[in-house]
Amino acid sequence: MKDVVETRIGVLGAGGWGTAIAKVLAEKGHTVDLWCHEPDLADAINGAHTNAMYLRGVTLPPGIRATTDIAGVAEGKDFLFVAIPSLHLLSNVKRIIACSNIREGRTVIAMLTKGLIETPGGIRLVTEAVEDCLPGMYRNKLVYVSGPSHAIEVSQGKITGLISASRSGRNSIRVRELLSSPALVVFSSLDVRGVQVSAALKNVVAIAFGMLDALKETFDRFGDNTESLLLAAGLNEIQTIGKAMGATHPETFTSIAGVGDLDVTCRSVHGRNRRFGREIILKGLIEGCSSIDQVIESLPRFGYIAEGVVTAKWINALAGKLALPIIGGVYRILNREAEPLAELESMLERITAGSAQGGRRASRFFSHMRALGSHRRSEPAW
Repeated sequence: MKDVVETRIGVLGAGGWGTAIAKVLAEKGHTVDLWCHEPDLADAINGAHTNAMYLRGVTLPPGIRATTDIAGVAEGKDFLFVAIPSLHLLSNVKRIIACSNIREGRTVIAMLTKGLIETPGGIRLVTEAVEDCLPGMYRNKLVYVSGPSHAIEVSQGKITGLISASRSGRNSIRVRELLSSPALVVFSSLDVRGVQVSAALKNVVAIAFGMLDALKETFDRFGDNTESLLLAAGLNEIQTIGKAMGATHPETFTSIAGVGDLDVTCRSVHGRNRRFGREIILKGLIEGCSSIDQVIESLPRFGYIAEGVVTAKWINALAGKLALPIIGGVYRILNREAEPLAELESMLERITAGSAQGGRRASRFFSHMRALGSHRRSEPAW
């Protein structure tokens, strides 16, 4: 009888999502090394088996071993899941490049981070930004995991669907099989760009949704119908950007990666970006900021990271001239160029009006994005 070979797994990032994935894997019988930025958090996970900072009320299995040694978590692993916030992603990925298994491309790396990344070569999707830091054998081999999946519900064992997307069908399937459980239904996809665009931009739409949700409590003009109008228009903008960025499968946007993730991010009380939008209205959250850069600097002070804020900045830099009522409106609010109520009313007017001019702008935008992507071998437009 052959000995069972243990699957060696590491998770970088002990926020809610990274911890939830570590819990899923540990409950399947794997030992999981989890990298924490905060020493106190590592001690709490190892001692009390809790992560009260990011996953309150959840008991973690003893198979999770937390540490502040990022290289130690990455070293020798068969699979490595990366759940580091986009603002700190590349600086920490660079800390694991010296690991022999990373240098030699032996570890399957799956990205859980959502958003867009600023790099010396321009603004990139998460997998492309990380590929530029890693050895060349990782090109087109990274896996991107996304879907309508609040960490707290995943950690509670509620039935959830995910997408495992990669241009490497083999790696996509390997990650799918590793994560799949009775409560976690995982599908494979080759449309790694479309899935990433959906994951990033739904957070921007959710900020708008949260503001509208708060405003409808005091303004009779706004209701559930208005929110559905906003959600549908937001999906249309995500599809527009996704096409420009080289999404390969239109059905991505009507799957759980697109409309599914957008719906839960906008409507769920667990959504941080929805919460951020509501608190802009109810708490004047950004009143002390003069620009979107100051809002980004203030995110740690707010007590949670709303990735949509950072994404709004980067997507505006790429698509500022494209007619995107929701995404452009959120940027203007965050950059303190417009007040939320007036901008939301204008946003809804622009959604219903539409224009041929918007189509012409979209055409020029697609051409611009293809030009930016022409240096990346024969890959689709970005």
